Amino acid sequence: MNFPENLKYTKDHEWIRVEGNIAYVGITDFAQGELGDIVYVDISTLGEEIEHEQIFGTVEAVKTVSDLFMPVSGVIKEINKGLDATPDAVNKDPYGAGWMIKVEMKDASQANGLLSAADYKALIGH
Repeated sequence: MNFPENLKYTKDHEWIRVEGNIAYVGITDFAQGELGDIVYVDISTLGEEIEHEQIFGTVEAVKTVSDLFMPVSGVIKEINKGLDATPDAVNKDPYGAGWMIKVEMKDASQANGLLSAADYKALIGH
């Protein structure tokens, strides 16, 4: 299982990569493994301001649907349209082609309160 050190993680299994005041968000390798084969990613919050820990969309696997939670407050600037045609990119490359949203953060310091790779590994028992 892969947990890149340059990312931050949430207890809800999202990851965030901060680039200035922009953040990329997706679900972790652990989360996609637990969900199984991803068949649909439903995010219809483009342009909306979503608060920290609020739901920004859902991910649908063969056996379940799971909510997606915002790791930081901000405005959703872009949704990964590639997931419409290939939602399984979340399974194959959760930290690359499987990213879900790009967010303009209201307060970049919120990312400092998220889990490090080591903290996240401890949370999930790895």
